[in-house]
Amino acid sequence: MHFIDVVLPIPLEKTFTYLVSEKEASFLKTGMRVAVPFGKTKIYTGLVYRVHQTPPETYKPKEIDQILDEAPIITPLQLKQWEWIASYYMCSLGEVFKASVPTAFLLESETLILRNENFNPEAETTLADDEWLVYEALQYQSMLKVHEVSSIVDRKNILPVLKRLLDKNVIQLKEEVYEQYKPKLVRYVKLGASYASDEALSKLLASLSSRAHKQRDVVMTLFSIEATEKKPISVKSLEEKSGASSAVIKTLVDKEILEEYYLQEDRLQFDLEEVSSLKDLNSYQTEAFDEILNHYKTDDVVLLHGVTSSGKTEVYVKLIEKVIAEGKQVLYLLPEIALTTQLIKRLQDYFGEKVSVYHSKYSVNERVEVWNHILQANEKAQIVIGARSAVLLPFSNLGLVIVDEEHEVSFKQFDPAPRYHARDTAIVLANIHKAKTLLGTATPSIESYYNAKIGKYKLVEITRRYGDVLMPDIELTDIKEKHRKKRMTGHFSDRLLEEMKLALEEGEQIILFQNRRGFAPILECNTCGHSPQCPNCDVSLTYHQYKNQLRCHYCGYAMAKQLTCLACGSSELDTKGFGTEQIEAELKELFPEVNVGRMDSDTTRGKHGYEKIITAFEQQEIDILVGTQMLTKGLDFRNVSLVGVMNADNLLNFPDFRAHERSFQLIQQVAGRAGRTKKRGKVIIQTYNPYHQVLQQASLNRYDELFADQINERRQFKYPPFTRMIKITFKHKDYNKVNEASSWYAKAVNTVFNATKTEMLGPEFPPVSRIRNEYLKNIVLKAPQNQSTVQTKEALRKIDKTFQAIAAYRSVRVIYNVDAY
Repeated sequence: MHFIDVVLPIPLEKTFTYLVSEKEASFLKTGMRVAVPFGKTKIYTGLVYRVHQTPPETYKPKEIDQILDEAPIITPLQLKQWEWIASYYMCSLGEVFKASVPTAFLLESETLILRNENFNPEAETTLADDEWLVYEALQYQSMLKVHEVSSIVDRKNILPVLKRLLDKNVIQLKEEVYEQYKPKLVRYVKLGASYASDEALSKLLASLSSRAHKQRDVVMTLFSIEATEKKPISVKSLEEKSGASSAVIKTLVDKEILEEYYLQEDRLQFDLEEVSSLKDLNSYQTEAFDEILNHYKTDDVVLLHGVTSSGKTEVYVKLIEKVIAEGKQVLYLLPEIALTTQLIKRLQDYFGEKVSVYHSKYSVNERVEVWNHILQANEKAQIVIGARSAVLLPFSNLGLVIVDEEHEVSFKQFDPAPRYHARDTAIVLANIHKAKTLLGTATPSIESYYNAKIGKYKLVEITRRYGDVLMPDIELTDIKEKHRKKRMTGHFSDRLLEEMKLALEEGEQIILFQNRRGFAPILECNTCGHSPQCPNCDVSLTYHQYKNQLRCHYCGYAMAKQLTCLACGSSELDTKGFGTEQIEAELKELFPEVNVGRMDSDTTRGKHGYEKIITAFEQQEIDILVGTQMLTKGLDFRNVSLVGVMNADNLLNFPDFRAHERSFQLIQQVAGRAGRTKKRGKVIIQTYNPYHQVLQQASLNRYDELFADQINERRQFKYPPFTRMIKITFKHKDYNKVNEASSWYAKAVNTVFNATKTEMLGPEFPPVSRIRNEYLKNIVLKAPQNQSTVQTKEALRKIDKTFQAIAAYRSVRVIYNVDAY
């Protein structure tokens, strides 16, 4: 007997064994997909993990439903990386599988409800009202889907109804599995075979010219295109060039004068006429490039610390050119989809069709196509640009991994599992492929810089901006003083307005940064002080003026803006705080003749949302761009001379041990958008506390000072890089259950780690302690560097097993987040 172990895309630790025939066992390989029955009615897409002959001991294996692939869609090296992610980030292999593959690869099983022909119609009087509604619907329709039954009965949980109908033999259930990916087929036409000779063609044209001029024009156009272009002609291009309608072409096809056929085509097409040559590097870039190559002879990871606008991208491009010349693949990771928009254009200019892009704004079908190109190591996917999920793709011959803006928080996945950090995963991926890694940034994360200082990574620095442009002049403005002297106009100080007027007069562009979207975070009653709260979460609702509604940024709950206070009925409502929307509204009043744009997650929905705003700003259709931190990352705008930070204090006063480091990074990054060509840029930072140490360090570009301060603090208070942090979150709808479960777990942790130097913080409620009606409570473990992380996690897994065995706590969800920062 032959068996296969299958990984299912569900959060269960182990693999499941299924029975296969000898013929199937000889055909199946690790990394192929099979559809398998699981539970009573479900069919899942599983991944073959192992083919063997050992039967399971505890259960009778089921047979597989069908084989879905001709060849593996997962490479052995990729599976090795997935196993590392599952083990390091404490999640199941199934969760990694689900997160990695495009959803089109996970076949959907749709339960269909059919009429049972054996049911006696006379027994319909025994049916309850909701059962009878389903029965009646099946008299008119041969089958129903689950969601259709839900709308007929008008309730969400319809399983009890279906169970009663099954027991009474009224219905039958059937699973229908359907593929989600469909290749894109394009319709082409050619002249019918019977008109191939010149004689037949001239006869045809003569017959058409007497009665069907439009049809003759189409045939003539087709003939002339075939003669000049020597490539297949699509129906669309024939319509455009001949000026005829699709009806005329259809008539010609029906008459068999034209023959139609279909060709499969990629959804992502590349339309650049020619590839431009690479730019020459300046002396600083050349020096950095040579240093990197030199380090790669002995080491695998290099940290490139180059100030903003020092031309790091050109160094990356030179490295990419060298690696693809060796026939290897390159992965280029970026933290933000907005960044890929600008970079794709630059890389396609240099490398043409060798560039592929992979991120969540692309459709499922587009992602499947990119996946297949990488799997087959096609030339189309020699260079892959993507956000964090691109690190999970099926590379087979990786030569270089570039992680740009390596300090960025967006490289960390917070929900759902696997909660991996793309930078760390990329280093492991490169190690598996014996490839090199380059981490690039203007403001390194404390951990990476520390690793470079202790020799774990090699450090290369570029200290001058490209073209010897000066670093921007950063000025701190005290808004507490400005308020006192009545020199504020709305949220703008007189200094910021003065500089904005100057920049606009000289035809230059401005970026304003406010790290909060919406109009105002709080709407408050002036009479009783009440502010509307989200019913599902522990937060106030944010006011969005453009939709005139109050919205929760955690669960998406929305309500129309109230005209009177919900508590006391007073009509005196006022907003507190401000977001990007309010800044945009104020700008339109202050500068009515100027074009203002806004870039935050409200305005960049949809695949081309980022592209439209960035292109408009590049082409100087927008004079002032207001935005959240999307704006701060590596974007290259040539004409920006002024950057304003509306309020630096809400960055600094965030309850997180990395708040100061992040504030420094954000200010430096947003400042780096100013003055990137000839003229020195200006940055104005508005703050209530201009003498704050971090703001002073940021305004004087003193990263070394910040690093020294931060590393001392972290050593003193036992934070990374001196410890490993594991955050354990408990979630449940019942407040008491969360409390009891977390206390039990904390006691168990104390008992197990008593003899070690592991520190435990909590259990503690986070600042937002209820999200989507679920209460949260956290425990943070800080394990010292010299303690084995593997053993720490093993001990936690044992505690977790005992925890799951306690019936009272089984419904409490426990989430492990390794390196939760």
